Amino acid sequence: MSRYLLDKFLFTVDRDPALVERYREDPAGTVEWWEAEMANKLLNCTDAERSTWLSFTEDERRALREHDHVTLFGMGAHPFLTLTLFIAVFERDHGPLEYQKAYGKAMQHLTLPYPDIST
Repeated sequence: MSRYLLDKFLFTVDRDPALVERYREDPAGTVEWWEAEMANKLLNCTDAERSTWLSFTEDERRALREHDHVTLFGMGAHPFLTLTLFIAVFERDHGPLEYQKAYGKAMQHLTLPYPDIST
């Protein structure tokens, strides 16, 4: 498991409106494409600078495909990154603050100590 890779996915997709729409419409295809094309690109570097070893686990792929922010948090994904991306993906389907409240309610069962979200 790589909290870094989960957070990198959430961060990079959230910052590109076209990727947000792609992730909303085709989460499985977006996760597959992103892992193949973007996972090993180094942030803020040229395309020639790449890593070769990063990949999602099957559980991470499933949670990303299913937009399962509770499982992602349990895996150590940063909650602010999941919240901001999923607001971009789902807020338009809800009234003011409805999605944020539902996000919090889904996490309500979690107690301290929370999973480590440091990377």
